[in-house]
Amino acid sequence: MAADALSDVLRTVRLTGATFFDVVARNPWVAEQPTREMVLPKILPGAEHLISYHVVTEGRCYAGIIGEEPIAVDAGEVVVFTRGDAHVMSSHPGMRAQPVTQDEIDFATAGALPFFRHVGDQGPVSVKLVCGFLACDARPFNPLLDHLPPVIKAGNPQGGDANWLGQFIRLAQSESADKRAGGEGVLAKLSELMFIEVVRQYLEALPPEQAGWLAGLRDPFVGKALSLMHGKPAHDWSIEELAREVALSRSVLAERFADLVGMPPMHYLAKWRMQIAAGLLSVGNTNIASVAASIGYGSEAAFSRAFKKTVGMPPSAWRQRSAPN
Repeated sequence: MAADALSDVLRTVRLTGATFFDVVARNPWVAEQPTREMVLPKILPGAEHLISYHVVTEGRCYAGIIGEEPIAVDAGEVVVFTRGDAHVMSSHPGMRAQPVTQDEIDFATAGALPFFRHVGDQGPVSVKLVCGFLACDARPFNPLLDHLPPVIKAGNPQGGDANWLGQFIRLAQSESADKRAGGEGVLAKLSELMFIEVVRQYLEALPPEQAGWLAGLRDPFVGKALSLMHGKPAHDWSIEELAREVALSRSVLAERFADLVGMPPMHYLAKWRMQIAAGLLSVGNTNIASVAASIGYGSEAAFSRAFKKTVGMPPSAWRQRSAPN
């Protein structure tokens, strides 16, 4: 059975929303997000990768990774920093703020969510934002993260509530303002859905010549091969069988897959199996032999050798590394 490979990746790498800020800013204003190393342990301890986003609900502001050219973001748009890089949000381009201290991060994440923050002088309100974070696994293999740009802007300032992101913005505003029971969980799920929609819009806008995993999803032949492997990762796939399933010759599929995804199909399958295994080893008490069988390995020894070769450590060490302190 074929699978939705994008959904499978997002589920397997445990995309999770957390910690939200409702920001009201008055000109002139500037705020900086610190490094992922400072933020991530406070919002999702144990997570590996940080994604930051800012939804502009009113007005306009500028957003950019520190040291790079900022971009304008208008009401109805969202800017996503897919690698959690330290960045600046401001009323005008080129502004910088004092670095955020660890005490300020501790304070911002200690209370009830969403955390409300007022930024800037006493002038009229120039922009309103709903900001937040998502986290996910980055190791041993996250094909999506490897092929996203560090900054993505999406949305339609003229679209109002007619488009999906417009509806997200309206719901995020409502949940932030009303403080109803369960609002934190609603915002977390909304942010996950928002990120998926941003990725889908980015995928749909890719130029025809673009390579990468996302471009592979869009290709009718490579995309089907990916879906087949994600649908049955434990199956004993061969390049010949995949080629028959997608109606291409073995050599054409192998070349097409490698050109777009950056590796041969069987190499991709091996790495994806290890990502599934790593997730299983990180949670619960499933024994290593059962994990091996669930991804198509006939023996624990063969799985352990393959896992160590791909991940750099044996399964037992990965499990110990992932165990709560």
